[in-house]
Order: sequence, then structure tokens, then C-alpha cells
Amino acid sequence: MLLGTAVLMGARRAPARSHVVRISGFQFVPPRITAAVGDTVVWSNEDIVPHTATALTGAWDSGTIAAKGRWTLVVRVAGRVEYQCALHPSMKATVEAE
Repeated sequence: MLLGTAVLMGARRAPARSHVVRISGFQFVPPRITAAVGDTVVWSNEDIVPHTATALTGAWDSGTIAAKGRWTLVVRVAGRVEYQCALHPSMKATVEAE
């Protein structure tokens, strides 16, 4: 029985973390983040115009993030997701979820 307990304790995950992506100067900063499933990613729009964070796969979409606004996503699935601003498609970045 003790062995089973040790195995379960060893399987614990690290506490969820929060990651911030700044939207500044029509760029996502940083352009690539690595997060674990269960982590939170917060997009903070520091520009004076609205933006979005829209997954190219359609997995998630922030909708419009107003100037000085924020949007939060909890990472639910492992994998690589490329995203862009739907209003300014030259703005591109990646979330790598483990």
C-alpha cells in the first residue's frame, strides 16, 4: 500500500502559473510562450487601439480586447497553437502548451 501512495505523490503536477503576453506596438510580446495545461495566459493590451488573440485553429478567440483591456485564457489542451490579431493579421505569435 505504501508503494501506491508514493506513486500517487510522485504524479503531482506543479501549481498552475500565470503568463502575461503584452500587446504593445502592434506586437505580441513575447511572440512565443510555453505554458503547462492548467496555466493561465493573460493578454494585456497596452496599445491605444483594440486587438484580438485569435487561434488560427479556431480553438479560442478573445473577441475584441479594448485599448488598455485584458483577456484571460486557461490552457486546457497540450499542443502548439499559433494565433494572430484578427484586426491586424500581421500580428502573429504562438502558445506552446505542454
